[in-house]
Amino acid sequence: MTNHAIEAEDAPPVTRSILLDRFLPAPRSTGRVQIRRITIAPGHAAGLHVHNGPVFGSVETGSVVYQVEGEAASVLGPGDVFYEPEGVRIARFDAQDEGLTFLGYFLVAADETPEIEFPDD
Repeated sequence: MTNHAIEAEDAPPVTRSILLDRFLPAPRSTGRVQIRRITIAPGHAAGLHVHNGPVFGSVETGSVVYQVEGEAASVLGPGDVFYEPEGVRIARFDAQDEGLTFLGYFLVAADETPEIEFPDD
């Protein structure tokens, strides 16, 4: 038996890690979750925006500068997760030199469509 086989036998069959655990600021009726794969071109800034429901996301490839207005900016890469609160201004979501692909999970009421607004500064 190889050393690799022994390691595989000793490994647990399933592991679980909490990547993000957020309480929503107010109870919300969620009747629909829409998941989108979104690609942003290299160097493109998505611009100041607001969503009509909470959005959760996970970076698949590339990187992005992510910033909720009034908070510090951070750079997210593959495997990183993020949360954009409903009705809160997202100051930056800027793809870096290699571009960005992420999964976005949009939580809305059954009769709503996920929307994005680009308010004036």
